[in-house]
Amino acid sequence: MTDKTDIAPSLRVPLAVWPGVLIYLVYMAVFYAVFILVDIDYGHISESAETLLAWLIPPTAAGFVVTVVLVSVCGWWSPALVEQRKLPRWAMFVPVLTAAVAIGNMIFGNYSTVTPLMWLYLIGGCLVVGFNEEMVNRGTLVVALRSRYGETMVWLLSTALFAVFHLPNIFFGIGALAVVQVFIAFGMGSVFYLARRTTGSLVPAMLLHGLWDLSAFSAHVPYSGILAPLLGIIAVTVVIIVLARERRAA
Repeated sequence: MTDKTDIAPSLRVPLAVWPGVLIYLVYMAVFYAVFILVDIDYGHISESAETLLAWLIPPTAAGFVVTVVLVSVCGWWSPALVEQRKLPRWAMFVPVLTAAVAIGNMIFGNYSTVTPLMWLYLIGGCLVVGFNEEMVNRGTLVVALRSRYGETMVWLLSTALFAVFHLPNIFFGIGALAVVQVFIAFGMGSVFYLARRTTGSLVPAMLLHGLWDLSAFSAHVPYSGILAPLLGIIAVTVVIIVLARERRAA
């Protein structure tokens, strides 16, 4: 359990499962409602400045507003952003390796069709996506689930919900590949979970998430996509090991 003695005075809503799940559901509903309104084609979202402005910015901006408002109403900024119990530093190699893959993907990418305006939309949009999805999944959802469950179940449930969040993409241009995306998202969610728990802050997970998405949307080369399943398998394995050791130590 997270130590609530230092953070309780700032909480407007007590840490509990239902507010965390509610934030997740409201964010998901608003995000995909905007997807429907703008008639997004997910597979072509980064083709031009026009597609980025039409399809990336609106759902991202709407999600940002919803996230900030709901977290502020609950008063959960402190517990969501600050990790009370850090995992061993050696487990940090997984987020670091993931960052290296993303950077390598961008170094060897082809940017001949990426204009300065597209870079502006891509960087801003991906950073906000990183903030939104990490605050909802590795932030509020993690601390909400900790009010009832042990850490293994917290990781499993929060990461599974993060993965399922991507399933509706099946209706927005990528078809059955959305099912594959769900499995990859579970692995990547485990990477971001390790980024939070090894550094003691949600911010590195936000930045890593944004960097990963930026490499995927801008570079148009498959290196990160090919290596994502392997990174996910490594992350899940490491999480299981470190949480088992943490449980035994407790």
